[in-house]
Amino acid sequence: MKHKLVETEKPNLLEDTFPHTTVPLIKFDGPIYEEINGQLIKFDPQELKSRPLWISDTTFRDGQQARPPYTPEQIRDIYRLLGKLSGPNGVINQSEFFLYSKSDQKAVELCLAENQKYPEVTGWIRGLQDDINYLKMMKSMGIKETGLLTSCSDYHIFIKLRKDRRKIFDEYMSMVDAALELGIRPRCHLEDVTRADIYGFVVPFVEALMEKSEGLPEELKIKIRLCDTMGFGVNYPGVELPRSVPKLVYVMTREAGVPSERLEWHGHNDFHRVLVNGATAWLYGCGILNSTLFGIGERTGNPPLEGAVIEYAALKHTFNGMNPRVITELAEYFEKIGVPIPDNYPFVGKNFNTTRAGIHADGLRKDERVYNIFDTEKLLGRPPKVLITDKSGTPGVLKWVNDFLGLKGSEQLKLSKITKIARWVHDQYNVHGRTTAISEAELEEQIRIHLPEEYRKWRERTGKKA
Repeated sequence: MKHKLVETEKPNLLEDTFPHTTVPLIKFDGPIYEEINGQLIKFDPQELKSRPLWISDTTFRDGQQARPPYTPEQIRDIYRLLGKLSGPNGVINQSEFFLYSKSDQKAVELCLAENQKYPEVTGWIRGLQDDINYLKMMKSMGIKETGLLTSCSDYHIFIKLRKDRRKIFDEYMSMVDAALELGIRPRCHLEDVTRADIYGFVVPFVEALMEKSEGLPEELKIKIRLCDTMGFGVNYPGVELPRSVPKLVYVMTREAGVPSERLEWHGHNDFHRVLVNGATAWLYGCGILNSTLFGIGERTGNPPLEGAVIEYAALKHTFNGMNPRVITELAEYFEKIGVPIPDNYPFVGKNFNTTRAGIHADGLRKDERVYNIFDTEKLLGRPPKVLITDKSGTPGVLKWVNDFLGLKGSEQLKLSKITKIARWVHDQYNVHGRTTAISEAELEEQIRIHLPEEYRKWRERTGKKA
């Protein structure tokens, strides 16, 4: 079959998918099918539209394991910003905290004192008798839910914990009972589930937890977290258990009886699959995606929370009350307290929407949509930028000068006005052998010399001193 060229008077910019005023929208042609045990697993895009999705946070738990500890005051400040990002509908619904040190406990007290509805403060302990006193501490602090580390692979049960399946099963259940007796909802973390015996241990354990939940009030019904501890999870069709993300979610929701709203995915990025695996879990029926700010977490890190926010909007076609501009505020705060963010890190890096290429700068100059992923100024408070190097060319210099002077539309300068500045940049590299980028101060000086009238107007408009 051959296809003929279709000529058109107006460009087809596919604006239903790439609206630019918001994030690119993910659309599906129809259902997607996967097979397990002779049964079809169906992902239905129509069902996704109506099913609630949430983002949970572990910046102060898993995130704390990858860096020097935050101060309690820093945790409170970040927690405030998380509430601002989450918005009134609580899409970012919970944040979990360690309680092991005095500093951990003070941070929890400071966050609880904020009286924020979202994200809810929750605890985290091991599902072992050694940690039972921390349950009592949570009760006294008013914490209503805690994570329980219930490692489920034989790597952990036999090798790390030096026990057998029956002993660890019973100990976990005992800790669940202890939490319930104190009126604290258990959230059982199935550590290393992508390397576990699913039908030999995981499903019987989860079925017992769901049976125990029957008759409990809604606020105490047990939650399940699927922990891809080593990043072994895979989202490709046809992958076998325990590594298949769709099949794991299917087994939990359809065979073990875990409701979507009580099932959570927690991943790691050892194989660069962390966010796509989390989103896949969402698609196939998992209600909650666990994440950390900027992906900072044990070893290779967790799903980046800011990435989850953008992915949520792409899948649901709405931010549902979240304020994505707070992502930039969080990045600025992290830099302020000495947590470095790579310059090219998506959405928040110093240069994530900065181009050095002349042909890209020329496209940006003609229409931002050509080389900017979405309206980053509107959504993130970050307009696209040009960094001047030997690759920028005259179009790049022109874009930079117009941006610096704040000139838009018909006010923008033409190429002929900046030829002397472009020649100066050219000579820096081709005559003087420069190997570093041109600084803003250097370019401002060239504007002052070669565009004195435009420079004067810029100073008057901005109140800048010469």
